[in-house]
Amino acid sequence: MLAAALMLAGCVNLAPDYRRPDAAVPSRGTAATPAATDAAALDWHAVFLDERLRGVVDLAVRENRDLRVAALQVDQARAAFRQTEAQRLPTLTASAGASRGGSAGQVTQQVSLQLALASYELDVFSRVRNLSASAEQSLLAADETRRSVQISLVAESASAWLTWAADLERQRLAQQTLESQERSFALTQRRHAAGAVSGLVLAQARTALDSARADVAAWPATIAQDRHALELLLGASLPAALEPQATDALATVSLLVDLPGGVPSSVLQRRPDVQAAEHALIARHADIGAARAALFPTISLTASAGTGSSALSGLFKAGSGSWSLGPSASLPIFDGGARDAALRQAEVGRDIALASYDKAIQTAFREVADALAVRATLADRLALQQSLLASSERQLRLAETQYRAGSTTQLDLLDAQRSLVSAQQALVTLRLSEQLNRLTLYKVLGGGWQAPSDGPAAPAAARE
Repeated sequence: MLAAALMLAGCVNLAPDYRRPDAAVPSRGTAATPAATDAAALDWHAVFLDERLRGVVDLAVRENRDLRVAALQVDQARAAFRQTEAQRLPTLTASAGASRGGSAGQVTQQVSLQLALASYELDVFSRVRNLSASAEQSLLAADETRRSVQISLVAESASAWLTWAADLERQRLAQQTLESQERSFALTQRRHAAGAVSGLVLAQARTALDSARADVAAWPATIAQDRHALELLLGASLPAALEPQATDALATVSLLVDLPGGVPSSVLQRRPDVQAAEHALIARHADIGAARAALFPTISLTASAGTGSSALSGLFKAGSGSWSLGPSASLPIFDGGARDAALRQAEVGRDIALASYDKAIQTAFREVADALAVRATLADRLALQQSLLASSERQLRLAETQYRAGSTTQLDLLDAQRSLVSAQQALVTLRLSEQLNRLTLYKVLGGGWQAPSDGPAAPAAARE
């Protein structure tokens, strides 16, 4: 009878069928290219060429508190799923007792041993099964959220390290500018002492020198803030061996394979945040099934078997045993509309999850499109900026030569110096932008992308 009852469990599933919604994004860019396929198994170890940067990211993955919280939330969701899944199985309890008493000079005693099946719901309409499926999808969503946090952490910690390196390079350029201004001021002083230039020219040279000194004095605080920002992401102090150098801002310290101009929508659907939204959507389908099942009768089964005797030696003798088996059914008649409201709540929750899923897809599309749009212009911008830097260097050399010969003014020299500094700073910024764009692509593509898959598997409640 118990086997037959178990076979009846879950024979009717009232959850709506799940079908992955069409991606709510423009249809252009749906064909992958061979260059895109090369990014199939890209993880963060393959993104970075610099061993120090790899060490920084590895430290962040081990120590970051946000990632640790996300991992613990996965463990919490796993425990919740196991707790819900356990409700699908019968609960057996064993009890033993002994008593001794007396009245009117007579002494009585009783010894008993019993094995009982607690009230077990025959899940005919898959209420418990759908609750378990919902918990399973919540677990999968939590794991995808953890993966999303890790991908963001990898990109953000690398970005912080590269920003620190760029600021060190900017600090070096500021120091070079100060040294150049000191040489110019010394030359202007000598020319002023010889009566070749006026006091106004000397004052202009001193103003430029003081401005350069103020710029250099501001950089230590910025560098310290860069360190603090990175160490907050790491969750630990950064070892000296992993600190960036100024020259790192001029080198290629990250690597990303070539990507196509258009990205298949299946790529966006494999982003962890999109997958988390889809798991949440599947869970809401299962919640509808559980809410629908609550409108139907609940059938439970209770059974027990045991033995009792007035003496321990007779506990297992013939005639001392007893057993009972009793099914029961509960049919909702009037509850003030509570069950209907619960079903409506589950249906609205499904609609909210669908809208959230569409929003996640649209956000992913916009982020990838923006990153690819920036990348399409970076090579030309870098080439033009390097050409501008070469022109500014020639301009400064000519201005210095003519100023020493007395054929140009102090203002022309200062303007050439400012143009060179501006070109140098812009090149550092642009190179940093190019590196950060690589990291952005790594992040918005979900840590690399590969050939389309079937997507996350729906639970049994959603497939049937």
